[in-house]
Amino acid sequence: MSTVLPTDPQRLFKREPSKEWTAERIGGLSVEDIKQLRANAERLNEVELVALCSEALKAAPAGPATRRRATPSRASLRTSLQTKPRKLIPRTRAFQARGVWLQDPGKSWSGVRLADGSVVMALWATAVAFVNGSCNYLLWRPNVGGERPWSDTPAGKERLDHCKRALERGCAEGLLVYGETLDGRLPEDRAYSVHGVDAETVLAFAVERRGAEYWAVWGKAAAPDARQPQA
Repeated sequence: MSTVLPTDPQRLFKREPSKEWTAERIGGLSVEDIKQLRANAERLNEVELVALCSEALKAAPAGPATRRRATPSRASLRTSLQTKPRKLIPRTRAFQARGVWLQDPGKSWSGVRLADGSVVMALWATAVAFVNGSCNYLLWRPNVGGERPWSDTPAGKERLDHCKRALERGCAEGLLVYGETLDGRLPEDRAYSVHGVDAETVLAFAVERRGAEYWAVWGKAAAPDARQPQA
């Protein structure tokens, strides 16, 4: 699964000045992403960036080896949740690496990729549950009895909209966020500290509706009617 960058070069360089694209950073992209970045740079006559992309393409491995950031197995994910990830980056940067520009960078926990309309969501890593051989994560639950006020906030309502969109599309992508929680507060609302997003892992999951709740599920095939609303 490769990173998808915005296809609009003006938008790309408005948010990501060409001088910020170093050889090391470009080398971490997939071949498809480097080609897209070079095409955008050519349109804007960014000669130095074009050269960097060309050099990165020469050094890039060919074939299946260029495919990266695949969803990890249950065992490897469980291990990664119990140990410190190798590299953590800010949440907004992690979304931008997936081609998503958050509506509210300070509060949004999900967004839609401009290039293909895919939904990308941030998941609090330690809240992932392992049930019956699959990974489960509660994406959204209504604020019943005042127990989940975040669901009624603009960011919570945005997450609900994205859950519905992902349910219709049949899949979504997830980014694992690490940090320390506060007792009685959802980390999406407020956390004691947010260390960052695991830059090496992107999850591919299905969204299931369970009553009024929306869940992310991966690690085994979802039920045939998983995409259908339940009573």
